[in-house]
Amino acid sequence: MRFFISEKDMSVFTTVSRSELSAWLAKFPIGDLLDFQGISAGITNTNYFVTTTQNTFVLTLFEQHSAEQLPAFLHLMKHLSHAGLPCPMPIESNEGELVSILNGKPASLVSRLMGQDIQHPDVQHCYTLGQFMAHMHITAQDFTEPLPDTRDQAWFNQVWEKIRDQLDSETAAQINQTLTNLHSQDFSDLPSSVIHADLFRDNVLMQGHHIGGVIDFYYACRGLCLYDLAIAVNDWCEQHGEINIEKARALLDGYHAIRPLTQGEHRAWSLILQKAALRFLLSRLHDALFPASGELTHAKDPHYFKKILEWHLQHSSDSALIWHS
Repeated sequence: MRFFISEKDMSVFTTVSRSELSAWLAKFPIGDLLDFQGISAGITNTNYFVTTTQNTFVLTLFEQHSAEQLPAFLHLMKHLSHAGLPCPMPIESNEGELVSILNGKPASLVSRLMGQDIQHPDVQHCYTLGQFMAHMHITAQDFTEPLPDTRDQAWFNQVWEKIRDQLDSETAAQINQTLTNLHSQDFSDLPSSVIHADLFRDNVLMQGHHIGGVIDFYYACRGLCLYDLAIAVNDWCEQHGEINIEKARALLDGYHAIRPLTQGEHRAWSLILQKAALRFLLSRLHDALFPASGELTHAKDPHYFKKILEWHLQHSSDSALIWHS
């Protein structure tokens, strides 16, 4: 099977004119519109940098979430930001609203954070990220608003049933093996919190080895802390389709220094790494087979996570190699 991945570098599913944006911004105490431009690399929502006479902000138009779902995510960002973590601060309208309709889509405005994402993180970057994640999980423990996991087991099963007949035999066999491995396990006793659940390199803004900002909390949910770590390891520590052991150890060491990992998490680590890889493999396969429409859109290559899942399946008995010191 062959996937055709668009090479366009921006995702703008919903276009906004200058007059539409100016009228919408009038409800915020942030000055007058000077400029706006689409943000590269997004694949789920439409994002713009918006510069006014007061500051530069990030505008998001939500393509999949309803207006009713969004306040909890924005309240989470406020909760983390108020605790001193480098997370976006949502901007309230003059009426105290965090979400309102722009060009037919629910939209929000948040502060722009400093820094830039990095393509090739080093060991210290990974250690710093691990520390941030531990602080985030501890801080989010007392966040009480419901944030259901939209990528739960039912979602895994639904996507698998939708795409399985369109996959080559090798990919289908790998996915089926992973689902079988996961179905036999119970992870309910592992530590949980509100997790980011999408902490890829492009969602972390670095300033040297300091984190200037963590963005895109719109997949945040209550879930396993270990699952959040596995999602991060699979992206931050990937190297040519494999996991760089030194970087993975550094990320876990950084986390463990703040929130010690348990023996139960140690035992579950290998399978949770598989689950994290499978989640994004299924998502990318689905987007490649059933692409969304938009003015400027791109899908991410599913083979990236196919290779990572394959690596985890081959090294399932060697999870200690990646575990903290």
